Amino acid sequence: MADWTSMFRLETPILELVVRGVVIYLMLLLLIRVFGQREAGGLGITDVLIIVLLAQAVGGGLAGDSQSITDAAVLVTTILLCSVAVDAAAYRFPWFSVVTKARPRALIREGKLNHRVLQREFMATEEVLSQLRLHGIEDIGEVRYAYLEPNGMISVLPAQGGIQDAPPAPPRG
Repeated sequence: MADWTSMFRLETPILELVVRGVVIYLMLLLLIRVFGQREAGGLGITDVLIIVLLAQAVGGGLAGDSQSITDAAVLVTTILLCSVAVDAAAYRFPWFSVVTKARPRALIREGKLNHRVLQREFMATEEVLSQLRLHGIEDIGEVRYAYLEPNGMISVLPAQGGIQDAPPAPPRG
């Protein structure tokens, strides 16, 4: 019979776990930031990052395959502390926020598509037109500005200055 306390033994040095957690967090944050905000869908980039890293960190401890619960706890704590530290630094230092936080990107300016942003985000014109229709707009000329927001959604400011209804929520399934 296996000793039940073995699942709580630290198998990896704490410093190694902390360094691994910090390096992987920062690397994934940078990669997600470089590859575009549209990929995150309705979640923020850091939300996706945290979910992925936490799932991986606790996976071994949950399954019991060579990683102790204590190792997983140290990794989870490190990842969450990294998230809080990045958010605090972005709040305190505007230059750091520019590097780590996505900003809205103008897809349409004064009725004209910004093809550079569309290309960078791998968005087809038809995708933008579809979003405009969801906002009740049939013609790009009716749009003053349309932004790809940090959460992946598209916000639309009509040319007339009128207030558009929010797009309908997708059906729950």
